[in-house]
Amino acid sequence: MNTNQTDLTDLTNEKLPIKTLLPLGLQHVLAMYAGAIAVPVIVGAAIGLTPQQIAYLVAADLFTCGIATLIQAFGFGKYIGVKLPVIMGCSFVSVAPMITIGKASGLPVIYGSVICAGIFVLLISSFFGKLLKFFPSLVTGTVIMIVGLSLIPVALNDAAGGYGPTHGNPKNLILAGIVIIFICILNRYFKGFMQAASVLLGLVFGTIVASFMGMVNLSAVSSAGWFRVVTPFYFGLPKFELGPIFTMCLISLILMIEAVGVFIGVSNICGKKVENSEIVSGLRGEGLAQILGGVFNSFPYTTFSQNVGLVALSGIKSRYVTVCSGLILICLGIIPKVAALATIIPHAVLGGATLAMFGMVSVSGIRILSSVDFSKTGNMLTIALAVGIGLSSKVSPGLFDQLPYALKFVLEDGIVAGSLVAIFGNIFFNYKEIMASENNVSIPNNHTL
Repeated sequence: MNTNQTDLTDLTNEKLPIKTLLPLGLQHVLAMYAGAIAVPVIVGAAIGLTPQQIAYLVAADLFTCGIATLIQAFGFGKYIGVKLPVIMGCSFVSVAPMITIGKASGLPVIYGSVICAGIFVLLISSFFGKLLKFFPSLVTGTVIMIVGLSLIPVALNDAAGGYGPTHGNPKNLILAGIVIIFICILNRYFKGFMQAASVLLGLVFGTIVASFMGMVNLSAVSSAGWFRVVTPFYFGLPKFELGPIFTMCLISLILMIEAVGVFIGVSNICGKKVENSEIVSGLRGEGLAQILGGVFNSFPYTTFSQNVGLVALSGIKSRYVTVCSGLILICLGIIPKVAALATIIPHAVLGGATLAMFGMVSVSGIRILSSVDFSKTGNMLTIALAVGIGLSSKVSPGLFDQLPYALKFVLEDGIVAGSLVAIFGNIFFNYKEIMASENNVSIPNNHTL
């Protein structure tokens, strides 16, 4: 390692040779790639986009992932970017709300709400510390669990073959099962990179198996070009509706807490104390990344926690590794054939992989809740009501159809409804404890995929 150009007490600024940066940067990309492409593929398929539109959505996502990563890892001055070895990507917390918004109002409304949420994050970043007391483990753990549980029906529908004539065909269920078993084998018998990239490898393996079953169509890849610039507002100018904006701002609060936890986790691994001003700069980076997500036809971005494990595993703490990852992602985003590869993954393969991913999100929420004091009946009741109301529209479709539109929109979005119940339930039952301490929140360090 080249330590001549760096402060030995701060290895995050260590300059590494290109021959070292490239493989390490690519490793980070591969570890997050499945999560990166899954969000646009899932959202695009759920709201009825064509394969060509989904391919463009994937390209836009990879391109903006790269820019967002550069914002956080490289930084801009003292005020934007946490300047730690982190990777930015779309969080699954935002998937279910975006599907709800997209089905009701279309992509332009999603992008309008994402842009407004990014501005909201920029505005409150400096004051976010005062809000943390309202988001203890009771709230964040409940919300993350609801997110995972809300997305499981999406995974199961894909595992059955998606909507269409082949829905429920045994071939689809067998293929989804093969993918799940393959992912389990990788996690049981392998460590390190193979384990970290198990979902991505499961997608590749499942698609190969599906090709022998005649379930893969390569026409989208063969017809795709080799170079295309990602342009702003490809799907139309953003539209702004109050309900979706409120939804995405609430989701952004959860993502900010995730980000703070990841910042602290990475800084601990790197042996660097992260100051409050650096956390605020990182949150501003999150806000700017969200705005860019809305502009470049993509989604809300947050710091990926799964890449934290790679920093610990590799022992390389230089932020320039993830800067290199950001550049690789930008390059992938402007190569349409790479984006088109994501569209050939059969629904059943995607369903098997995402069932594991979404289930892990739920388990992560449960893990966060393990620090909650369950001797208090109020805490248990808050979680019970939040989960029950959060999943109500999933288990009883049409439950809120006769309510006014604004109220119907909030209640049908289970994550928003569950989050509000968790937040206000916590305030109602724990008001004295909240007011007694400004620091009574336990920030999770690594709780999402």
